[in-house]
Amino acid sequence: MEASGPVVTNFAKPSSYIGVDVSYGKNVDMIVPAEKLVEKFGENAFDVVISTEMIEHVYDWKTVIDNLKKILKPNGTIFITTRSFGFQYHGYPFNFWRYEPEDMKHIFADFEIQYLHYDAEMYGVLLKAKKPAAWRPSELNYELYSMAIGKRSLFPVPISFTRKTLVLLQLFLQKVVRQKPLQPKSNGKTPSSTVKTPYRQKG
Repeated sequence: MEASGPVVTNFAKPSSYIGVDVSYGKNVDMIVPAEKLVEKFGENAFDVVISTEMIEHVYDWKTVIDNLKKILKPNGTIFITTRSFGFQYHGYPFNFWRYEPEDMKHIFADFEIQYLHYDAEMYGVLLKAKKPAAWRPSELNYELYSMAIGKRSLFPVPISFTRKTLVLLQLFLQKVVRQKPLQPKSNGKTPSSTVKTPYRQKG
């Protein structure tokens, strides 16, 4: 379930799939905001959920990830790709968050993480995780790196921001990034290195 037609058909080879996005385009079957997935499809609806380059763009990431977990059937598999710190701002229309491997370990502590891959060259994360048969959601009261604030926060922008202020801030960030791309934090690795981390939670 995602608007990733070629990825789904070439990789997962499902008998059927539904492509979902916030606007119509190639491989999009339905327009459904990620915040409304459970409302639209109900819980335990899909054997596989694939989300590519989406969760960094949603304001309420906790609700969205909770929805992705809920629409997945028990023993189903979720695949997620998203961006980490160092990747440029890219607003479609907004770009709120950055996710590191440690963030994904925390967010999916209630799943069995089968594979976790950090790409140090493209500043991104790939997650593959299995939903337990007796799944209990974990607490998502967790700080992520906010692109608007420039530090970790529970909220992408101060709560007092109006939508108009938010739009102006995002336009400003787009202009700044075009002039000076973000640089990653130094971690002792060259930007061209890629770290692959098969990760199994301790039982």
